[in-house]
Amino acid sequence: MSPAAQQAQADIAGRLQQEIQRAVQRSIKGVEYIGSAAPAMGVTPKDVLVTRGTMSLYHYRPLVDEIYRVPVLVVMATTNRGYILDLAPGQSFIEFLLKRGFDVYMLDWTAPRPDEKHLRIDDYVLDFIPDCIRRVQQDSGEPDVSIVGYCFGGVLSLLYASIFSQGPLKNLVCFTTPIDFREMKLFHNFSDRRYFNVDQLVDSVGNVPPELILSSFEMLRPVSRTVGQIQLWENIWNDEFVKSYRMFDRWSTDTLPLAGEYFRQITKDLMWGNKLYERTMTVGGHRADFHSIKVPLLHAVAEHDHIVPYGASRHLIPNVASTDKEEVVLKGGHISLVAGANAAKRLWPKLDSWLSERSV
Repeated sequence: MSPAAQQAQADIAGRLQQEIQRAVQRSIKGVEYIGSAAPAMGVTPKDVLVTRGTMSLYHYRPLVDEIYRVPVLVVMATTNRGYILDLAPGQSFIEFLLKRGFDVYMLDWTAPRPDEKHLRIDDYVLDFIPDCIRRVQQDSGEPDVSIVGYCFGGVLSLLYASIFSQGPLKNLVCFTTPIDFREMKLFHNFSDRRYFNVDQLVDSVGNVPPELILSSFEMLRPVSRTVGQIQLWENIWNDEFVKSYRMFDRWSTDTLPLAGEYFRQITKDLMWGNKLYERTMTVGGHRADFHSIKVPLLHAVAEHDHIVPYGASRHLIPNVASTDKEEVVLKGGHISLVAGANAAKRLWPKLDSWLSERSV
């Protein structure tokens, strides 16, 4: 047998041995996976400043001696929990901001109680966010506050900034924030007023159950869960892959119910009326035209976002009155833009660079 043939045979034997070892590891790790507890997330030390109904306000403890003057309030989307931004030490957006010297607060959400089914966008924009702003001011001793809004948290932040255009907002950052809801094609079709009776749904169930919200997200990528489970099995021998998979899988399925009237208003005013894009949105009798926003604004969008495609978000920067404004389009999806290894290399340094010079 020639040397080349001998080498080829050795390569085949090596690959076969490797696959056998991985098969053994899959069996062992599969049993461990079933019996092990879910990974701890959201562990960066923090203090709860207030919990009021569905609203929680956290203050993260500083990790460096010197911090920037202007505190940062992170406003989470109302469908998901905030620990996606604080996955684990070394993989935490919150930890990154703290180590870079920012004073970080978070407005996070819990499941609305049955008696909170009456909550509307008005309550989030005119009550919850202003209340948190005031508490951040009192706790930090600073009059100015920067807001970072993620997904629909960005929508609520934009509405707040539109109405309270005279302050105390110092800077506004939005991640993957929709403006033109007609461009969110599947959601738009799902809520088509010809077939979707939102009044009957809300009047019947009160708060909209998380299963309905989760199924609407999964319809965007109907085979993604199956593909993910296949990838998990193929890589279950890899502890780092399994850890990452479990963290993201837990968060993606940990969907919150939505207050009934809030969901009704989103459907009618945004999905059907597209009032944010048309600049006809009112909140509690206040006109909420984002053309009135004049504070420095950064909008980060994901190139491959299947939840908020670029067509839905691209109208923000051209239509605000801010002279200091920037849109940045980064590789990644709706989640990987803000969390995970790609976010740590792309979005986080960009935000640090942008916000640091505007937080003194």
